[in-house]
Amino acid sequence: MKRHTAWMFWLAAAGVLVLAGAAQCQEENKMAAKIERKTCQAPDGVEIVYSAAGAGEPALVFVHGGLADRTFWDAQLKAFAGRHRVLALDLAGHGESGTNRKKWGIPEFGADVRAVVDAEKPKHVIIMGNSLGGPVAIEAALLLPGRALGVIGVDTFQDLGKISEDEAKQRAELFRRDFSGGVKEMVKALFYPDADPEIMADAERRMARTSPEAADAMFLSLAGYDTGAAARRLTIPIRAINGDLYPTDVKAVRQVKADFNAIIMPHMGHYPMLERPEEFNRHLATIISELSK
Repeated sequence: MKRHTAWMFWLAAAGVLVLAGAAQCQEENKMAAKIERKTCQAPDGVEIVYSAAGAGEPALVFVHGGLADRTFWDAQLKAFAGRHRVLALDLAGHGESGTNRKKWGIPEFGADVRAVVDAEKPKHVIIMGNSLGGPVAIEAALLLPGRALGVIGVDTFQDLGKISEDEAKQRAELFRRDFSGGVKEMVKALFYPDADPEIMADAERRMARTSPEAADAMFLSLAGYDTGAAARRLTIPIRAINGDLYPTDVKAVRQVKADFNAIIMPHMGHYPMLERPEEFNRHLATIISELSK
């Protein structure tokens, strides 16, 4: 049976419409953190907006998923700023960042992340990526040899596959035809039915602000992207904190990337940092400590 990694489930969630016919350190770090809004330029000239707070090595870089934005990581910036420099960016076409990109794709998003790291100049970084942000984190780490200590996926890397050209075109067409409806159905597919409706509604509101034109270009650019091929080139560890809404095949991932491990949060959907942030932060602190050594 064909397997899908979670960021592909994020894409495949749109298919619902088609079928329907249309940690201790966290206790210490709960102090108020001053979060700055900053900007830099991607290599292609697109303005990238990011949030920054705190101090300390390694720096922690947070990458959102498709149609999301940097505010999905607000709880983590506040929790970890007491010990680390924390950075969360809006990828091009998302949040406040520019939409004037000519060539879209996961490698270009990885360059957005590197632009932020280069602007901030930390010695070492650990890169977190949710959903689509997981492959982006791998691409960014490949651009930061000797500086990236590890990649941590968040509800991603359930396996390491790729999306076909036909699938990418289908998703793009679906959102092109009914963007708000596509977002609504996608969000439903990424949470358990008994999830907090306020969290779901808030996620939907934020995701619906994404530029439909940028989303269309992004969907089309995903055709044929091979996460496994990028992961094989990576010489640093990959870890994951995943929900169990979509199963994680650790054995299959290790056949591609041996230095991989995953923490599975029970009865958890696609955004554990939103639904159970304190529990998520404890797991994240444990992995950060391991990778920092």
